[in-house]
Amino acid sequence: MSTTSESSAQQATRTGAMTTTPLGDFSLVGTERGLQPADLAAEPRNWTAAVVPGGVHETLLRAGTIEHPYFDRNEDSVRWIEDRDWWYRTTFDAPVLDEDDQLRLVFHGLDTVVQIWLNGQLLGNHENMFRPAEFDVTALVAETNELLLRFAPPLAGLTESPDTVDQIRRISAALGDINQDGDDTDAGGGISPMLALSTQRRKATFSWGWDFGPRVPSIGIWRPVELVTTTRARVLGHHVRTDAIDRQARTADLTISVETQSLRADMDLCADITLTSPSGRTHRVSLPVRDGAARGSLSIQDVELWWTHDLGDPALYDVRIELREGEQVRDVVADRIGIRTIRLDRPAAPEGGRLFRFVLNGVPIFARGGAWLPASMLVGSVSAQRHRELVQLARDGGMTMLRIWGGGIYEQDSFYTATDELGVLIWHDFMFACADYPSQDPALQREVELEAEYQVKRLRNRASMALWCGNNEVHVLHGIAYQNYEPGNWGWDFFHRLLPEAVEHHDGATPYWPGSPWGEDTTEGLMTVNGVLDGDRHAWEVWHGFDVGAGGGNDYATPGEARHFRRYAKDRGRFISEFGIHASPARSTLERWVPAGQLQVHSDSFDAHNKDHPKNKGDALLEIVTGLPTTLEQYVDFTMVSQAEGLKFGIEHYRRRQPHCNGTLVWQFNDVWPGFSWSVVDHDTVPKAGYFACKRAFSPVIATFVHEDGVLALWLSNSGATAVSSTAVVTVAGFSGAQHLHVRVPVSVEAGESARVWEQPVTGSPDQYAWVESSDGVFGANRLFFAEIKDLPLPRAALRSQTTRTGATSASVTIEADAFTYFVRVATPWPTARFSDNYLDLRAGEARTITITGLPEAYEEAAISVGSYVGAGQRRS
Repeated sequence: MSTTSESSAQQATRTGAMTTTPLGDFSLVGTERGLQPADLAAEPRNWTAAVVPGGVHETLLRAGTIEHPYFDRNEDSVRWIEDRDWWYRTTFDAPVLDEDDQLRLVFHGLDTVVQIWLNGQLLGNHENMFRPAEFDVTALVAETNELLLRFAPPLAGLTESPDTVDQIRRISAALGDINQDGDDTDAGGGISPMLALSTQRRKATFSWGWDFGPRVPSIGIWRPVELVTTTRARVLGHHVRTDAIDRQARTADLTISVETQSLRADMDLCADITLTSPSGRTHRVSLPVRDGAARGSLSIQDVELWWTHDLGDPALYDVRIELREGEQVRDVVADRIGIRTIRLDRPAAPEGGRLFRFVLNGVPIFARGGAWLPASMLVGSVSAQRHRELVQLARDGGMTMLRIWGGGIYEQDSFYTATDELGVLIWHDFMFACADYPSQDPALQREVELEAEYQVKRLRNRASMALWCGNNEVHVLHGIAYQNYEPGNWGWDFFHRLLPEAVEHHDGATPYWPGSPWGEDTTEGLMTVNGVLDGDRHAWEVWHGFDVGAGGGNDYATPGEARHFRRYAKDRGRFISEFGIHASPARSTLERWVPAGQLQVHSDSFDAHNKDHPKNKGDALLEIVTGLPTTLEQYVDFTMVSQAEGLKFGIEHYRRRQPHCNGTLVWQFNDVWPGFSWSVVDHDTVPKAGYFACKRAFSPVIATFVHEDGVLALWLSNSGATAVSSTAVVTVAGFSGAQHLHVRVPVSVEAGESARVWEQPVTGSPDQYAWVESSDGVFGANRLFFAEIKDLPLPRAALRSQTTRTGATSASVTIEADAFTYFVRVATPWPTARFSDNYLDLRAGEARTITITGLPEAYEEAAISVGSYVGAGQRRS
């Protein structure tokens, strides 16, 4: 059996006596199942140069053996890949070893069921993509060596757990009852038929298809392979933990622990630790190693704290750990950490129940962000640059937290490096999602235990780590199926014992939460787990059209009313960790992945890129908000409008409830492939209109309107760390230009609060809108329409625009409108383009300048277009 390496995939780098040699030049071949190494030589094989790190699909794509599984309906054409055995081989020369050296072969990620041979000798088996495999090969290497790996079909040899099958059957029946108004009702509600098997294998659950992505299960060597030489001793792991800070005195108390391994029993080791602040101050401590561990404390003066990007600088300290034997350095580890405290605060709420909020460095925060999905189904080939681009988009979109969803993966180091450096917190699910898990199975228990130990140790030094969460929706779906949450063979032991023990034992500082959603106020009965009095909740009333705990019942006249985003106004949840509305990707993205002859609404290729069920589920909402689209152009615009307006409405409602509500994480931030989904940034990294609606609604200070019972009220919400004051300029005007109300209102609100700062009777009518702006720029402009988008008498405005080249890869576009213009946007054919703002409103005579970066060198200005939305069948560009 393989063993787990605590330090294999940490962000730390190493120098000193330890040397690391990457292994590459792998070749790949597919065979019938069950062959042995000797069988490979029985007949010639067509070996292909392999993509490592990467996977089988990436290798076959590069070789031209398959078409891209994302294009058209090619997903089905590559299904055969998951039923073959796949062999990797490489040769390497062994390093010269001294008497006290140890040589380890480290696989940082194997996906998923694999046997490994070195020089014809079986090293072991591995069946978990979420932890590395490591082997001591000191006595096994020759001068020249052959390494051989055989990947079996990921779910081969498994039999369905009867308990899980029963639970999925119950859930499928319930979801089938819900989806009764569509044209292709799927009794599974988008549940993969492989789910009952996949819960027994530690592989990303989304591999087998989800309601946002295809069935393209990755297979292969998805993270690096290395030979690591250790001389006498090494650092196994380390933890630099912030125990307390004093912001006024600018001090911090740290606990530092170092775990070591000695290759000889008589070694006298010492760990020398140096911390260097961003401004260059150094702090040192030397700790003796006893019984394989060193532990001590360190006080920091003039501390530079790590903050989310909206509250301050995400300051990172350089850490250097030297493991010494006398004057000899045996190992060196370099790392970067943030000094900050983070806790989950759940005090009693005045209106009953408990709050649910994160407190960073003593400051309660309103978390604004989204759910993070793997950036591709082909998880091994996502680059560090792509991670950086996506996290930068989240930061630029005002997001302060990303939630790593439990059906995906523990991300690559480059993702966490980006969140650390850009000041974005991480809510991190363990990798369990949407089904019962046979947690009483001893082999599965052992795998989960090793996985949790490895991942907690790997990520405990990350400044951005805010929460470990046991699972995604396992509790709530189990409750729907069985009407209870009693302990049993469905994952309970994982979420309430094994995982919290791993976090406490190996970390001790990062909070743990049993699941998402989860709540503990039993007065809400069965819906406690997704209730409004305690914990976090998933607000899926809007898209799915049924009550999942927010109240409001199901007494709606039509499916569209049941799914309308007005329902967010009834939600009294404490922390909304999922809510979302479907929208199309950008048209340019569709044109890259759907054949030209299929670029029509509900064509075969179009529907193949929509994994939600039924395919026309959003039509009921569109019918109310925008009217039904009849062209692809309208479908893109109308779904983007529905998503943008809906997320704007929801976020503003939740922001007005601060401090009773303390977080909104939209489902979902990004995409796994170029499909139709709830994402606000599509697969090609093109932001949708919903992204810019969220960006504006996520601003630290926002002014919002509520119009009820003939009264127009203005609210000011402040998620910053200090009180703010301004003068709000409120206008009610007609689209024709007539002004009905114009007032200046002094406004102020405390940090972390939301307040109703003005109100006045206003009847409101479809031909009017309300507008607010700050006299001194404390908050951005905002507006309220008094009717649905399709019922607004939007004028046929003319836009004047001027594009100016500002650099080799940048431009600015100034746009002016002669009448109120809705959904003003700048578009380019380049997915790398980034916009300072987009999909905005312009009033008559108003001009705005949008800056664009990320354009290709020598771009053509004529390819940058300006357009707007003025109603069904009337879009201008």
